[in-house]
Amino acid sequence: MQHTDRRTNRTRMNNIDDEFDFLLGNTKELEADISLPPDEIAEISQLSRRGYQLLKENRILEAEKLFQKILEKYPTNNYALVGLGDIFRKKHKHRDAIKFYTTCLAYYPGNNYAYFGLADCYKAMKQLPAAIEAWNSYLEHDPKNVTVITRVADAYRKLKDFQTSKATYERVLAINDHNAYALIGLGHLHFDFQEFESALVYWEKIYTENPDSVDIRVLTSIGNCHRKLKTFTKGLTYFLQALEKDPRNFFALFGAADCYRGMHNYESSLVFWLKILQVDPDNKVILTRAGDAFRVLDQIDKAEEFYMKALNIGFDYYAILGLALIHKSKGEYSDAIDKVQSLIKKDPRNHRLYIETANCYLEQGYKSKAVQILKDYLNLGLHNIYVTTLIHKIES
Repeated sequence: MQHTDRRTNRTRMNNIDDEFDFLLGNTKELEADISLPPDEIAEISQLSRRGYQLLKENRILEAEKLFQKILEKYPTNNYALVGLGDIFRKKHKHRDAIKFYTTCLAYYPGNNYAYFGLADCYKAMKQLPAAIEAWNSYLEHDPKNVTVITRVADAYRKLKDFQTSKATYERVLAINDHNAYALIGLGHLHFDFQEFESALVYWEKIYTENPDSVDIRVLTSIGNCHRKLKTFTKGLTYFLQALEKDPRNFFALFGAADCYRGMHNYESSLVFWLKILQVDPDNKVILTRAGDAFRVLDQIDKAEEFYMKALNIGFDYYAILGLALIHKSKGEYSDAIDKVQSLIKKDPRNHRLYIETANCYLEQGYKSKAVQILKDYLNLGLHNIYVTTLIHKIES
């Protein structure tokens, strides 16, 4: 992003170190707020510079003592109040940090550093409405600060307020229509609300502007949209590009594997499931996915091995279902029924489980039991075309 306005630039801080860097070189802007003799202002300036330098060097205890020393002589000094707020924010003691920021604002209502720190504290405490209020107070003094506007939009997105979040991101784009943070935020917003085609518009805009150096997260986000839209071939292209940047990236490996799975290319999907397991061998979900791929490829022993590895870690719905399907394929219908029935107790509304059980009963020649299990589903007040169709087929 290009920053041309110095006043705006000082508050576009992505982390606390940026704030220290600025303050070390720009304390004169704050000196005007202190109604003290010049020699005392110079002393405060020198102590403050030293305090922020210590913070930057992560010498927290020394910085804290220094800012406390300033407050002993000047209890309402905004340098020290904001500095101590930043110290406690850095130490993740957000409630203590809030006390210093709010004290500063009681004396200096226009201090944007305090508003910025206060908002970040509330954000870290997951008190998003309070964070929004603090950021909006900040924007009263600096209404075109795109970093702060974007943070407000992000907060509304997390609060599931689609319209306000979208309108706030669009405020950023009205200032800078290429702002990557706003475009990414709009992509996530539409994705969260399952508007995958709309999400693609924003993420693809970032991609097309600089395809060679685009962030890997943009690539995986575009890929995930295509996964959700079941346009697996297109999605795979982006996941493979992401893997060129980072061959061990979990989201890219998972996306590529799932796209191959959606394309029914189980051999290729298995390659990527196994790559994930090299890094994360106890990932229960991936063990089950690998088991599914082995089962479809008719490598039954390997499938059972991976399903059992998953179950040794903990209960896994799909591992049990996979084992049930293996029993069914071997003609071990009673064992298959037992496993599926255990799943019905946990998931009584899943019509597939009733159909699998009914088919096992039919293979055993028990038509009445097959019809009964299907009617058990309907007796729950549920309706499913596949269940009713199978009942009619059996009865006719």
